[in-house]
Amino acid sequence: MDTLLIITNCPDEETANAIALALVEAKLAACVNILPRVQSIFRWQGVVESAAEIPLFIKATSANYPALEAKIRQLHPYEVPEIIALPVTHGLPAYLNWVTAETIQ
Repeated sequence: MDTLLIITNCPDEETANAIALALVEAKLAACVNILPRVQSIFRWQGVVESAAEIPLFIKATSANYPALEAKIRQLHPYEVPEIIALPVTHGLPAYLNWVTAETIQ
């Protein structure tokens, strides 16, 4: 299976923890890294905004992506959450196999 690195940002630690736990418990993701708070500058509805956010790095497979995206959208408080999936083109084979094994439903 194809491994993905999915990135999303959360408004606070509570949301980040809830999303990370839900994804791993549902076997939609093998692992979620909760990163330290970052400052994001962005344009939203024509206005430049600034917000502190908690990034998540989610390791999953392309087969699980549709359900994973739906779960993030369900749990995320943003109207339009950032959800970006990047293909993992290279990696330690044992690690990539572990991601697949931990996300088989």
